Amino acid sequence: MGRVKTIARRSFLIGSAAVAGGVVFGTYLYKREGENPLLDGLKPGETAITPYVKIDAQGITLITPRADVGQGAWSMQAHMIAEELDIDPRSAKLSPGPADAIYYNGVVGAEALPIAATSDTMLARGGRGAVDVMGKLMGLHITGGSSTVPDMYDRLRMAGAVARETLIKAAMKQTGLPRDQLGTENGCIVLPDGLKIEYIDLASIAAEIEPVQDVTLRDPSEWRYLTKPQKRTDIVAKSTGRQIYGIDMQMDGMVIATTRTNPAIGGGLNGFDAEAARQMRGVSAVLPITGGIAVVADNTWRAFQAAQAVECDWGPSPYIGDSADQFAAVAASFTDDHRDSRFKDEGDVEEALQDASVVEAEYRIPYLAHAPMEPMSVVVKLTEGRLDIWTGTQIPRFVKANMARLTGLDGDDIHVHVLMSGGSFGRRLEDDYIAQAVEIAMQMPDTPIKMIWQREEDFTHDFPRPLAIARGRGAVADAGIAAFDLSIAAPSVAESSLARLNQPAFGPDVAIVAGAWDQPFQIPNYRVTGYRTPAMVPISSWRSVGASGNGFMHESFMDEMCHAAGVDPLQERLRLCWHDASRKVLEAVGEMSEWGSDLGPNRGRGLAFTLAFGVPVAEVVEVTNTPDGIRIDKVFVAADVGRVLDPVNFEAQLQGGVIFGLGHAMNCELTYRDGVAEQDNYHAYEGMRLHQTPLIMVRGLENGDKIRGIGEPAVPPAAPALANAIFAATGQRIRELPLSKSIDFV
Repeated sequence: MGRVKTIARRSFLIGSAAVAGGVVFGTYLYKREGENPLLDGLKPGETAITPYVKIDAQGITLITPRADVGQGAWSMQAHMIAEELDIDPRSAKLSPGPADAIYYNGVVGAEALPIAATSDTMLARGGRGAVDVMGKLMGLHITGGSSTVPDMYDRLRMAGAVARETLIKAAMKQTGLPRDQLGTENGCIVLPDGLKIEYIDLASIAAEIEPVQDVTLRDPSEWRYLTKPQKRTDIVAKSTGRQIYGIDMQMDGMVIATTRTNPAIGGGLNGFDAEAARQMRGVSAVLPITGGIAVVADNTWRAFQAAQAVECDWGPSPYIGDSADQFAAVAASFTDDHRDSRFKDEGDVEEALQDASVVEAEYRIPYLAHAPMEPMSVVVKLTEGRLDIWTGTQIPRFVKANMARLTGLDGDDIHVHVLMSGGSFGRRLEDDYIAQAVEIAMQMPDTPIKMIWQREEDFTHDFPRPLAIARGRGAVADAGIAAFDLSIAAPSVAESSLARLNQPAFGPDVAIVAGAWDQPFQIPNYRVTGYRTPAMVPISSWRSVGASGNGFMHESFMDEMCHAAGVDPLQERLRLCWHDASRKVLEAVGEMSEWGSDLGPNRGRGLAFTLAFGVPVAEVVEVTNTPDGIRIDKVFVAADVGRVLDPVNFEAQLQGGVIFGLGHAMNCELTYRDGVAEQDNYHAYEGMRLHQTPLIMVRGLENGDKIRGIGEPAVPPAAPALANAIFAATGQRIRELPLSKSIDFV
């Protein structure tokens, strides 16, 4: 590779300093560029200008601040930067960067607003703008809500473009050539004679140049990576076992710890006897922590065994302890004093139901565990005036704040090193396991501690998806749905989870009715009401949050109403749907599945549609009723994310969401007795098996007006599509999950 001359290699960092202007309030603070977190710790001669692209002697590092929990977030972020920077993303090193306010998420908070994703009014735009402003002012460095691509799409592309044009300007300064004679190719500046200057050789010059902010993003017709089938940047490492997860961390002098806390959620520890455990081989300490004990040993197995040998006197749970009583509390919450929201109230439901033959149904969904494959694990080291934390987390700045309160350290003295996670599904939006490890470190300073939970500890101390009950009332007229009234009662995820993050929870909790109130159907009399139950087991966000369960309840009742009206479930949804992108998704899945064709005896199709996180998704499930139980044969999925940026990962995320949704719908629940979760490992919480996995056909549409994320939206329609297919094949209407309580699967 040709070079004009050798340049001493120095580190160089450049990225986007531009963000959209504030439209509601706080304009000055909002527009002002944040402090660059990478300026700290630079060596002599090194330069860091802005926060997303770093170039040094070792090559190019792309900062991908949204956490990777298996959904391919690092890879997708890298592709967005690389497309404009003109490098092969697989040639760069990826780093999540430090926990810093500059990596705020300006999109995720919109899911908490009572504004439908399909709304484009001035009020809706203003509300979303205000959320973006607040995200920056709060430094909301968080991953969740399928927000990575929508939030980072413009920012990361701009960062790549700014870096590219600044490097070209450095080449202009070195060569004396004008801009129109210089191009770029795979990490190099290309000169008119074909010679190339590597980006790394221009770093020292570029470091002295103000970043070029007036840039033009490449036209999609010029894209090499985005919208084209690509290998994820992590695929080789994951396929060969070389990917480093949080649980894989090693360092000199490290000890292994595990914890046991009261299996009755929220109960305390009255006392313990650790004499037997302290005598076991490899055990170095048994320590008290909040609500339980920790065992420190020289390997994981010995720590696990010793923890079980500690005799603990546990206190009772302060919460409603049994599942039957918990459901009774939910059932008793359909009262005016528990009413939380009524964002959908069109027509006059009561009048429409007054003289009609009313269709009524009640649906129930259970608590669900997150159950990621990588159990909760973290490495911590506390030294004088400094705390380092290595873990997979979706909330690095909240971790800093909470651990500052726990240790008394200043937040600037706490360093969170985000690692790849082996799954999350919302579990790594919590930091309880990190706090336990820090408590151990406070008793063992200057010692690196790897804390790993046993799988049983993970299941029984999860913050699950909440249980819920929905009651539907409806009426039909003129061969169609005339009235649709759905009331949903559930505990508040926001009230529970935000309290653990020391954040206030204002107003109604949209999650109680998400995936139900905001569906794009024009039913003449259409009402969705949310009721907030008293707090019970502490709960948290689960993949697709409120829509995960509400999709089942809304779409099951929609199917029942279609059958009551004697109309085709697909045609009726199309008749009622006013949203163009959603209509096309429904039409596509109908075409894919050959909806309406004869499947033969003992077979059935079920349809469900849910618009969640701004993404309309329609699914058709085909089943066969065999002598031994239900067999799931095929699933057809159509979804619209505005633009499919990675076709391979798009398909994988939709297929994974379907498998996740179907498996939980078939078999999974968390039940409680005396405050203790009865399911404590995968044998009692069985997902879909490989032999049960159907053929899943996927189609991506691009009719939406915004770029959307796809990590979660495929989950909500899976359960109702399966339940509706079972009804079509058997005539049995199942209104409670998991479905295996009512029917067998093969």
